[in-house]
Amino acid sequence: MSANPEVIVIGSGIGGLCCAGLLARYGYDVLVLESHAIAGGAAHSFTRQGYHFDSGPSLYSGLSYSPSPNPLRQVLDLLEEDCQWLTYDAWGVHLPEGYFRAAVGADGFCEMLTQLGKAEAITQWRQLQETMRPLGEAATKLPLAAFRNDLGVVRTVGKYAKTLLPYLPYTPQLNAPFSWVMDRVITDPFIRNWLDLLCFMLSGLPANGTICAEMAFMFADWYRPEVILDYPQGGSGAIVAALVRGLEKFGGKLRLNSHVEKILTENGKATGVQLRNGEIIQARRAVVSNASVWDTLKLIEPQNIPQKLQKRADKMQPCRSFMHLHLGIDSSNLPEDVECHYLIVDDWEKGVDAAQNVVAVSIPSLLDPSLAPPEKHSIHVYLPATEDYAPWANLDRRSPEYAAFKEERSQVLWQALEKVIPDIRQRTELTLVGTPLTHSRFLRRDRGTYGPELKAGKEQFPGCITPIAQLFCCGDSTFPGIGIPAVAGSGMIAANTLSPLGQHLQILQMIAD
Repeated sequence: MSANPEVIVIGSGIGGLCCAGLLARYGYDVLVLESHAIAGGAAHSFTRQGYHFDSGPSLYSGLSYSPSPNPLRQVLDLLEEDCQWLTYDAWGVHLPEGYFRAAVGADGFCEMLTQLGKAEAITQWRQLQETMRPLGEAATKLPLAAFRNDLGVVRTVGKYAKTLLPYLPYTPQLNAPFSWVMDRVITDPFIRNWLDLLCFMLSGLPANGTICAEMAFMFADWYRPEVILDYPQGGSGAIVAALVRGLEKFGGKLRLNSHVEKILTENGKATGVQLRNGEIIQARRAVVSNASVWDTLKLIEPQNIPQKLQKRADKMQPCRSFMHLHLGIDSSNLPEDVECHYLIVDDWEKGVDAAQNVVAVSIPSLLDPSLAPPEKHSIHVYLPATEDYAPWANLDRRSPEYAAFKEERSQVLWQALEKVIPDIRQRTELTLVGTPLTHSRFLRRDRGTYGPELKAGKEQFPGCITPIAQLFCCGDSTFPGIGIPAVAGSGMIAANTLSPLGQHLQILQMIAD
């Protein structure tokens, strides 16, 4: 690699690594610059006292088989890399109605309805499955890999025209909020609440804000016969490591502890970056920011920010932040029926997006014992994007007030986990509490957010091209949005846009094969 690469990618989140890896696959000279000492962004893993923890997502699907419609799986295939996948078929849910083991697959939810005494509601669920079937087929027939943000998209998407023709009548539904479909089929309150919960966990918004295409993809993947869920052996960091291996295999490079202080521009064009230590690296072809839209703007001199780009950022409302508990516990004499994942809902009436109402629990060492010392478990408990940043904004992380507020705001996480492991406080040997300030500090996330809150049918995620020439974006502030499959897709789209049309068509043929 030369001292001044063709493309600089700022940030090694999943979107940035997918973009950089695919650019390297296309033959570009690529350098990824990561501020943190660990690659992966919000998906990175870390270790404390022999316990391995995921900092973010741990619920994966569509990754243990190929070909798969999951964009991350497609990138791994193109980079000729993979993880060892551990699989399971159910997760636990503590709901106001009681506890249920929620199995994936065509009949799993019907079993829950039967347990609830709602056998009559099964008809509505089956009707929804039937309604979603062609939408799911349509959502998976056109891969995100086909998209690019230039006129070449006519050729790349047009490649699928014959396949997509029968699904054209479903296009308006796919672009509408999922509630548009749900309201026409589902009247049962429990099913409606359940669908709101699934939407919220996928997009950070309930059904009236989640695009139907995202739920169609999920229905096609989760509610089909013999489906399984996936978890990477070694934790989420194993996915990151696979992407880094692929990047480096094709000649790309990753630099850790390389904090980008400034995106350099000249005559309205991005020309490179300046690091915190003063080092200047020029980009011969482009700069791609995997940071959020707000964090990207912080890297550009105010006088060089186009009004259009500033307005884009100002219009976007950020999702709220997270609270985390990372625990190392004594696993002796735990019940044998403990699941590796749980969702706990306090009160449907509050709404799934209400503060401290939904808690997610992950115990990945049940699947992969190497993630914890012998006879121990590593546990991650978190509030998924319901913690406001404002009360934390002016707190000093070293102050007693901050410590007390952490203790207060984390109690709901302990209480939710006690529904799974009643004596959890007595078992715990290591406790790490993460707050919105933790998100902001370690993940370099503006206000601790994990992306924009854009409501389907009202707002759209922008593409990868910015008003600054040679500056591109990928990640959760760009189309198709938030979530692992989406940000992987955004990285593919940015890489495709930078690459010649002929090479893009060749890549699509590889995915098809």
